[in-house]
Order: sequence, then structure tokens, then C-alpha cells
Amino acid sequence: METVYLAGGCLWGVQAFVKTLPGVTATEAGRANGTTNTLESSYDGYAECVKTEFDPTVVSFEQLLSYFFEIIDPYSLNKQGEDVGEKYRTGIYSTDANHLEQARAFIAKREDAERVVVEVLPLTNYVRSAEEHQDRLERCPDDYCHIPQSLLTKYKTNVPT
Repeated sequence: METVYLAGGCLWGVQAFVKTLPGVTATEAGRANGTTNTLESSYDGYAECVKTEFDPTVVSFEQLLSYFFEIIDPYSLNKQGEDVGEKYRTGIYSTDANHLEQARAFIAKREDAERVVVEVLPLTNYVRSAEEHQDRLERCPDDYCHIPQSLLTKYKTNVPT
């Protein structure tokens, strides 16, 4: 298994989408690349993200990125849907240098590469979100989500725990 951290705005929808993808074996709502070790009172530079474990024999890293780009506006800086602020920025974070190289190449080969503002950075810090944020849209399906319902269920073939 391999792990990547995907930030695409509010983590509730990102987790709901990612966990249905073929090859994804586990997800966890969290925050990436902040400046503290806790989320006590502020986000301190964190991006909301989903820790995504996947089986590369089932889904390639590039295919996983293709799925991810279906649910984000890659041109929007610090905003996805109605969610605004640094914590809602888009990003691809990993401790695997190969993932980062592949993500940069994936973006570079896009026709619109010069407009894409998705961060591609080494994971420097990760904090798991509180239990109330784990699988939030499953428990509270009427909560706000910037991802259209049709995309949240498009690949509903897989539901890891």
C-alpha cells in the first residue's frame, strides 16, 4: 500500500469521494503541513486533507490524481465552493519523493498547467481530525459539501473503513 495526502477544500466531501475510488483501501480526515502539533484553537497553516491509502496494483498514482482533479477547481487559490481560507487550499502532499515528482509531471502535462495553483509539497506535519469529522457526510448527508452529489457517488464501488 502507498499513502498520499489530498487537500481539496472541505475534507468532508473529499473523504466521501476518495473512499469510493477503486484501489483506495483506507481514508482518514486530517490536516497537513501546519506549524503546530495540535489543532487546539486555530489551523496554524494547516490544509484540510484526506490521508489516502491505496493499492497501486489496482489504481495508479496518476489515475488517483485524475480522480482527485475531478472534484477540485485547480485554479482557485484558498477557495473551493463556498469554503474560503488558507485551510481550504488544494494540495498533494507525500513523504514519497516519487509521488511528488509524479504529481508535478501530472500537472505539467496539462494544457492549463500555468493556471494550476495546487500545492505539491513534501508532507512535513499531519494531524488527524477529531472523530466528529471522520466520515462526516455518511453520518450527516445534508451537511454542506462543495462537491456535487453526482461526483460523490460516481465511483461508489469501494467503501473502506
